[in-house]
Amino acid sequence: MAKTLPKTDVVTVGVGWAGGIIAAECAKNSLKVVGLERGGGNRDTADFSMIHDELRYAIRYDLMQDVSRETITFRNKSDQRALPMRQLGSFLLGSGVGGAGVHWNGHTFRFLPYDFELKTKTIEKYGPKKIKDGYLIQDWGITYDELEPYYDRFEKTCGISGEPNPLGGKRSSDYPTPPLKNTVMTNKFRDAAKKLNLHPFALPAANLSQAYTNPDGEQLNACQYCAFCERFGCEYGAKSSPNVTVIPTATKTGNFELRTHANVVEILHKGGKATGVRYIDTVKGEEIIQPADVVVITSYVMNNTKLLLVSNLGKPYNPKTGTGVVGKNYCYQLNPGTTGFFEKERFNSYMGAGALGQVVDDFNGDNFDHGDLDFIHGGSFVVSQSGFRPIASNPVPPGTPLWGKEFKQKSIKYYTRTIDAWFQGASMPHRNNYLDLDPTFKDAYGVPLLRMTYNFTDQDKKLNDYLNTQSDKVMKEMGADTLTNYGALQDYNIVPYQTTHNVGGVPMGADPAISAVNNYSQMWDADNVFVVGASSFPHNSGYNPTGTLGALAYRAAEGIQKYSKTGGQLV
Repeated sequence: MAKTLPKTDVVTVGVGWAGGIIAAECAKNSLKVVGLERGGGNRDTADFSMIHDELRYAIRYDLMQDVSRETITFRNKSDQRALPMRQLGSFLLGSGVGGAGVHWNGHTFRFLPYDFELKTKTIEKYGPKKIKDGYLIQDWGITYDELEPYYDRFEKTCGISGEPNPLGGKRSSDYPTPPLKNTVMTNKFRDAAKKLNLHPFALPAANLSQAYTNPDGEQLNACQYCAFCERFGCEYGAKSSPNVTVIPTATKTGNFELRTHANVVEILHKGGKATGVRYIDTVKGEEIIQPADVVVITSYVMNNTKLLLVSNLGKPYNPKTGTGVVGKNYCYQLNPGTTGFFEKERFNSYMGAGALGQVVDDFNGDNFDHGDLDFIHGGSFVVSQSGFRPIASNPVPPGTPLWGKEFKQKSIKYYTRTIDAWFQGASMPHRNNYLDLDPTFKDAYGVPLLRMTYNFTDQDKKLNDYLNTQSDKVMKEMGADTLTNYGALQDYNIVPYQTTHNVGGVPMGADPAISAVNNYSQMWDADNVFVVGASSFPHNSGYNPTGTLGALAYRAAEGIQKYSKTGGQLV
């Protein structure tokens, strides 16, 4: 028999960036918020004081989801049998308070104005035939200008270090802190880009260049360039994360209660409205019902979609008919690029910060003409010095054996003589790429696993080849003695690490027929349910998603406050 607790104003399912922002903003405005996190207890900077253990955190994924208890199943095509992902690889799902916001590198971009009106702008410039059959291209139902104030709020909460993108959208204010330092590596890329008439700028970083106090009074410190960002928490309090920003802010109000070891298995609803959530206390094994006036789904992309599907909330996407919206528009990302090997130059590549780098946006969005190209969009081009850690970093030139004496010798030689220049390539939604429930496999609580059906498309492959060509040109200008690009795309594989930039499944839009939520992240089918996160992106861009996720979370928090006063669909 489930235990029913007293009703709260707002309950969030997940306490990472999205859940933390919702909690802070609602709690500051006198709403009572319960944050449910399935991972262990709260954690802050002190918990990461001995974090420089590459084997534990980077190789064995100590901060990540336990896939023996909950995973996904995967297949490339719908006529294949999906099998469970038994080890983390292609992407790394965060776990615990702060979620993926604990172990991220800190790249904090704004999407381009083009992204939010992708369908409209593509047709206006190139005509309707530019969008190929099978691609589910749609606008977001919000423009960059409408979202810009929320970008600004997120950047000021985080203290982002950066400089304006010369090819990006207009800004209402500068970044709150200056860019991180440049290095020999990043200067080499910047200088080469300028010689090729490109427009480099400092990568916007949540690794702070100087100490900063955010508008809520939370203190962040200056980065030490230790190179332990991605897959690690920050023991200096210098990488902006939910644990040192929005979660402490929410807690200080007295209106926020954090509950850990709370694994939500169902959104309860009746008559077109949610009544609360059902979760398992994973320590006591107790089943608990938490009633709430507003339910906010703020877990990772995969679980946001899974919870809606297992709760029968929203219309599941059907790839055969093209109808339904939940599970639709799942997108990933491409990572073309070039590695350069230098015989006479050495770099302090063992040092760095997660988002220390230079970026070129000339090949992103529609910043270049696509008239004679058989694809749309592009990618941001980056050289970042995040730090070569010794176990995982063994760069060797082409033709080198992958073991033995020669491999060891060249690994040592090129450890400080290698530069990677790489793209984050945009991913467009396709009819055959989607998320649904697996009919066979279940998690540790008897809930069906989420099934991913995904493969790279012709659009992906053509964009990948084009961007590889561009990265080769820049690497040659940088003076590499030997270079090798990352090669053509093959079938997508779930195992080797690529990027934790999964988006879609609960797409946003202005039309309920093709979207699950409106531009406040409010569900069309249940107006007191808000689904906040990268799951609402109708497509992926050529950037990391976190900046846009944060902006949408601030807008959703505003919408929840409006809803708590007026009810109904927000416009």
